[in-house]
Amino acid sequence: MKTVQHLIGGSRLKLHIVFGIMLLALLLAGNYFLYVLHFRFDSFGLALLRYLFFFACVYTGRWLCMRWYLHNKWLLFIFYTCLSAIIVEVPWWLIVKYALNHPYAGFLEVLLDTLPFYLIGLVLGILLKLIRVSIQKELQDAHIKAEQKESEFGLLQSQLSPHFLFNVLNNLYGISIAEHERIPPLLLKLSELLRYSVYGAKKTFVPLREELDYIKNYIEFEKIRISDRLNLSMEIDMVDNPEIKIAPLILIVFIENAFKHSKNTFNKEIDIDISIKISGNFICLRVSNSYDKEQNKNGIFDENSGLGLDNTLKRLGLLYGDDYELKQDTENELYHVSLRLKIKK
Repeated sequence: MKTVQHLIGGSRLKLHIVFGIMLLALLLAGNYFLYVLHFRFDSFGLALLRYLFFFACVYTGRWLCMRWYLHNKWLLFIFYTCLSAIIVEVPWWLIVKYALNHPYAGFLEVLLDTLPFYLIGLVLGILLKLIRVSIQKELQDAHIKAEQKESEFGLLQSQLSPHFLFNVLNNLYGISIAEHERIPPLLLKLSELLRYSVYGAKKTFVPLREELDYIKNYIEFEKIRISDRLNLSMEIDMVDNPEIKIAPLILIVFIENAFKHSKNTFNKEIDIDISIKISGNFICLRVSNSYDKEQNKNGIFDENSGLGLDNTLKRLGLLYGDDYELKQDTENELYHVSLRLKIKK
């Protein structure tokens, strides 16, 4: 796997040089084969010119594939294919007419004569590019799965820490004495919380509605823990479409840290504002929480903050690439986090 990945993603210049040498060797071998079979054998100079023409056709195919074919822009692909045929054929016609001493060679005649040669080179270039892109995608998917496996254990450790569970169980015990009728639904929420933490983390992407249910259950237990001190404003869109997906346990990191750091303030009340909305093709999270500058000199993320900023950014970069935007700022003793994720389907 590493060898293939090194070859595919290695120095492009080296790959092109190796490919050029192999192509030249193949064409020269073809000329020699014709010579052995007593066919007319072109001079080395003419064979080299034919090689350069074919080489240009192959790389024209690669460019057309990369620029238009892979983006499903069929009309532009057809247009530029025809245009490139003319652009490539004109220099070859001039070479045939003047360098090879065929002054009466017409452009259409040369075009029809070399068109099969051009098309073969074009198709070869497109196929080589498609194969390379396919292998790169498979390697990327394998890399994502490997990274996902490595992060599963960290996810399980970071979410629902023993301290959190200990406090939840203590609170449940207190509630069972005074309000025992509330225990069954709370136990069900705790069970769902644990189940999602264990099984949801094993998937690359999960339906957004499952992630939102997990967040709501988590917030319910945080409300029990903080009690009257909490001033919570929550606005979460209803999402029923199972095709709208998200990487598991990404949003909860920011919400978990909002509760953690707001509890560390000396304010009588804890202010937390959570908003999760669907906007176009994006999932938008906004979290604001009470913020004590002296208590949080290193920002909302530190070494004890769940997954930590580094690991969270690593997962976002791995799973979303450039399809996310994260902003953090402070204003009026409030810490604001804004995250936009492109919807995965």
